[in-house]
Amino acid sequence: MFSGSMVALVTPLDEAGEVDYAGLASLVEYHIAAGTDAIVAVGTTGESATLTVDEHVKVVLKTLEFANGRIPVIAGTGANATHEAITFSKLFSGTGVAACLSVTPYYNKPTQEGLYQHYKAIAEATELPQILYNVPGRTAVDMLPETVARLARIDNIVGIKDATGDLARVQKTRELCGEDFIQLSGDDATGLDFVAAGGHGVISVTANVAADDMATMFKLALSGQIDAAREINERLMPLHKTLFVESNPIPVKWAAHQLGLIKHGQLRLPLTELSESAQPAVTAALKDAKVLP
Repeated sequence: MFSGSMVALVTPLDEAGEVDYAGLASLVEYHIAAGTDAIVAVGTTGESATLTVDEHVKVVLKTLEFANGRIPVIAGTGANATHEAITFSKLFSGTGVAACLSVTPYYNKPTQEGLYQHYKAIAEATELPQILYNVPGRTAVDMLPETVARLARIDNIVGIKDATGDLARVQKTRELCGEDFIQLSGDDATGLDFVAAGGHGVISVTANVAADDMATMFKLALSGQIDAAREINERLMPLHKTLFVESNPIPVKWAAHQLGLIKHGQLRLPLTELSESAQPAVTAALKDAKVLP
C-alpha cells in the first residue's frame, strides 16, 4: 500500500507566522513532479505541535485539494492524549486521506500496555488505515516490536514508521508481524539500509529538499538495484546528517528557503531560525549533495 520515498512535508509559514497556503500548493507540485510516492501532511516535521487544531485540519485538507488525487496524502494525527488523536482521526474520515500517521505519546511515557491501549482505541474509532510512528529520541518512549506485533493484529493498523535507526528491528518486526505489515524508515541516514534489510520505504525529511534524488534512490532500491541506490545515498549522506544539526525542522526549513522552495524559513516558537553558526554546515551539505550549485 505504501512504499518508496514519502516526504514528511514541512508546513510553510509567512513572515507573520501564518500558514502560507500558496507555498503549500507549490510544495505539493514540487513533490508530484519529482516522483515522491506520498506526502505526510502535518506530521511532526510539519510542526503539528504548534499548529492550532483548525490549522492542522485545514493544512491536511488543502494538501488533499492541491494533490487532487495525483499523490497519496497521509495525515499526521498523533497526540499525547488518546482522545485528541481519536478526534483527529475522525475529522479526516471520508476526506480522501490515504492513512493516518500517529506518533507515540510524548512526555507522559506510557508503558507498553499503555501504548497498546492507545493505538487500539484509535484504530477502533476509525476505519482509516493507521501507521504507527516510533521515535524514541523525540518522545522518550520506545514501542517495542512485541507491542507492534500485538497491534498488527488489528485490521486497520497497517504499518509502522520506525525512527530508531535500529536495523535489527526490520527482521524482528517482519518475523512478528508478517511480510504484509508495512515497515517505513523514519531515519534518513539509515533509510536505504532499512530497505535493503527488508523495509518498504522511508518517510523522509531529506526529501523536502532533494525529492527527485530520494524518489530515484528508493525506486532503484526496491527494484533490487541497491548498488546504484547506494551511489545516490553516499552523495546525500552529509545532507541526511546535517539536516539534524539542530532540532528538526529547523535546518530543513532553512534549507528549503535557501533553495527557493518556500518563501520564508519561518517557524513557530519555541523553535527558532537556524543559528548563524550552523548555516555554513547546512549550505556545505546542500552543495556536497549537489542540490545547491
